[in-house]
Amino acid sequence: MTKSHITIKDIANEAGVSIGTVDRVLHNRGEVAEATRKKIETIAAQYNYKPNLMARALTTNRTFHIGILIPQASTSNNYWWSHYEGIRQKALELEAYAVKVSFFRFDINSAADFERASRELIDAKVNGAVVAPLFRVESEKLSAALDEHNIPYLFIDTDLSNTNAIGFVGEDAYQSGRVAASVIDFGLPTTSDILMVNLAKDFDNAQHITSRNQGFLSYFMDLGRNNGMRMAIDIPQATTEAVCERLKTVFDNNKNIGAIWVSGVHTYLVAQFLERTARRNIILVGHEVYEQNVNYLQRNYIQFLIAQQPKDQGIKALNSMFAYLTDGKQPIKQEYQKVEIVNSENVRFYI
Repeated sequence: MTKSHITIKDIANEAGVSIGTVDRVLHNRGEVAEATRKKIETIAAQYNYKPNLMARALTTNRTFHIGILIPQASTSNNYWWSHYEGIRQKALELEAYAVKVSFFRFDINSAADFERASRELIDAKVNGAVVAPLFRVESEKLSAALDEHNIPYLFIDTDLSNTNAIGFVGEDAYQSGRVAASVIDFGLPTTSDILMVNLAKDFDNAQHITSRNQGFLSYFMDLGRNNGMRMAIDIPQATTEAVCERLKTVFDNNKNIGAIWVSGVHTYLVAQFLERTARRNIILVGHEVYEQNVNYLQRNYIQFLIAQQPKDQGIKALNSMFAYLTDGKQPIKQEYQKVEIVNSENVRFYI
């Protein structure tokens, strides 16, 4: 027997037992003699047996309804289109296995709209949910409501530790901040100042942004060469006008800024300010590879982008919830995506 394409029948033949006995052991159903159980488990482990979840879903005669709570994508933030495309792609594959996927989308700048979409998710009586918990307070309330209704949920993109989520798929936001700090520290004179820009309407409630900031600052406390000032500003409106106006004031009052780090996805708005003011000597680092950011990366107003794989996040998250609902397979508690550094030389491999 080879290690690929092993079936329950194969295990039963090698163990000298019935298929039903193997099924009871592998899925913890019914009583089986301890010696027989150990023998079956040893054979399954030896050949790295994995259950055919698709076939199992067909034999359960159940329909599984999975709700997806993620932000709406927009022309100024198409990062979430990639999540949507990954989930939609996987959902099409699962349609044949009695899986229904419904999207509940919210305005990324509105905690109130997140709450509205959350209520719709609960009212839909889904069997499981994939949630982007971008607003900490409101997401904790949603988690409590999902617990109350016995709806399993998995987080995507952003993690919340004090909940009963069965798993998380996304970046390690803290480590992502440290990686951004390291590339700035490498190329910046030790005496230059660093400006940290948080483009978030409610910074204190934006869990992933907070974690990135903590990671960014921790790098300089642990390993940083730079001994200049690190100044943080919060800009609640992610618009060209708001960003340019605020940055003009900051630069008028500080001539020693050598680098800017943008903790969110709108790095291109800061690049627009650098372009308008003809500042080519500033190191600009941000997050996420998508069209607007790539445009300024290729023109060298942005030097580095810290990337993850949002489409892959969507595929993994939906697949993990499907496996949990159909076979009780526990997802990886924290399935982190790779944190990658992208510049103008390698960006073509990402777009």
